[in-house]
Amino acid sequence: MKTNSTSPVQNPSFLDRPEGRIGYDVGGDGPLVVLVPGMGDLRSAYRFTAPALRGAGYRVACTDLRGHGDSDTTFTSYGDVETAGDILALIEELDGPAVVVGNSMGAGAAAYAAAERPDLINGLVLVGPFVRNGKTTAMQRVLLRVAMARPWAAMSWNSYLPKLYKGQRPVDFEEYRKSVVSSLRRPGYAKSFSLTTRTDHSVAESRLGEVAAPTLVVMGEQDPDFPDPRAEAEWISQTLHGSVVMVPDAGHYPQSQQPEITTKAVLSFLGEVNHRV
Repeated sequence: MKTNSTSPVQNPSFLDRPEGRIGYDVGGDGPLVVLVPGMGDLRSAYRFTAPALRGAGYRVACTDLRGHGDSDTTFTSYGDVETAGDILALIEELDGPAVVVGNSMGAGAAAYAAAERPDLINGLVLVGPFVRNGKTTAMQRVLLRVAMARPWAAMSWNSYLPKLYKGQRPVDFEEYRKSVVSSLRRPGYAKSFSLTTRTDHSVAESRLGEVAAPTLVVMGEQDPDFPDPRAEAEWISQTLHGSVVMVPDAGHYPQSQQPEITTKAVLSFLGEVNHRV
């Protein structure tokens, strides 16, 4: 399978929400798939995945988080519940239901959305998923909040990003990192990012028992966000009665670090889901 990011960049469309607009792009024909990035990232995190899914016969929407990318910074609250609401509103706007692919924080929000509106979500692909809070001390949480504070959030994220790409990096990593950091340096975006870093994933964890959608967990074998990535992936899959694909030589972003392996797993899952529907 050949995956690349050579398809033309889609001009953003905008979803109106009560406090601002959410930027997204959509293309292709077929069953709807919604791709949701994680905190501090852009919808172009799926620059390798989206073209392959469209080419395989899916209608693919890539969305920015609120306060990120082409979305507005006028929102007063950020987190899993808010992002879940944005995901569900986008699916309704695009005449879903949909399979939702969520990375990192986007995975927690996707799981919450599936519990909230099972009629709108046919399946979940959770990539490097945060569906519960990590085991951190109070001091670690304070240090994170200070490091990601508005005055130096872009600089801190620029320094931290390479650590999240443990394993093989995308061929365009440096170019992509510059685009992420440049986005954060625009007026208002560092503040939104800083507020997003305070997300409490316990709200997502509290709804996991209500998720009935078929679920695939995709985890990089070297994901540095988890002390034991495989154990975390197994716990999530057991809780959600799903399956796991561990991606070798990849950290927190297997969709861009190992796009062929990840896309193959996603397409296999999509085929199973659409066969059931």
